[in-house]
Amino acid sequence: MTSRPTDSGLAPGSASRPRLSLNLRVWRQESPAEPGGFQSYRLEQVSADLSLLEALDQLNEQLIAAGERPVHFEHDCREGICGSCGFLVNGQAHGPQAATTVCQLYLRQFEDGATLSLEPWRSRAFPPIQDLVVDRSALDRLISAGGYCSVNTGQAPEGNAMLVGQEQAASAFATASCIGCGACVASCRNASASLFVAAKLAHLGQLPQGQPERQKRARSMGQQMEAEGFGSCSSNLECEAVCPKQISADWISWMRREAR
Repeated sequence: MTSRPTDSGLAPGSASRPRLSLNLRVWRQESPAEPGGFQSYRLEQVSADLSLLEALDQLNEQLIAAGERPVHFEHDCREGICGSCGFLVNGQAHGPQAATTVCQLYLRQFEDGATLSLEPWRSRAFPPIQDLVVDRSALDRLISAGGYCSVNTGQAPEGNAMLVGQEQAASAFATASCIGCGACVASCRNASASLFVAAKLAHLGQLPQGQPERQKRARSMGQQMEAEGFGSCSSNLECEAVCPKQISADWISWMRREAR
């Protein structure tokens, strides 16, 4: 027999979706030249199935309806693979859930009535633009300094002509999974980009195609790190702890050997 909806609109036996209210302390800064500060907002009875970015979308709808300036934040794929999004949630890069980008952080991770402080990455190399948005073009310039293979290898060789071991390929792929979000920089007490650079060097340096320029690549990117104002590695391992792709800080030691 087909079940009929109850007065609540839900079929018998189905559970209602949990809802919660949140207090948001959001860093607001209209331009780099103006001082910023936290402003508090309240979200009432929002679905716990929303991501934090979707909650910000809802907040922005409220702000626009009230004639106020919406909160600016970066995003693109919202699937945890592009690296566009990122800010501090209660002082933690991408929030409290390990191996998760902020776009994949869902409200069910928080208690009803919780207060969430949202602020941008803090680094001299990441100057503020507006609200939660910072200029991360320094990471692009690091790549331009040497995060590529410039040797002309001609046309792509036949797939089996250059053998790569399974463990070697898996290790290179693990470092290539870096999405360049900048969480490692924001979490390091010295605002170091060492884990980002190490990942970019390691995914090229472990494969045959990257061998001819290994040391040159490492030296060039290391010099660019200093030029951009990134600090030295603090050896505090916060970069590894907040990395949404769980890239090991052991690659920083590998990077240092490369530059010799």
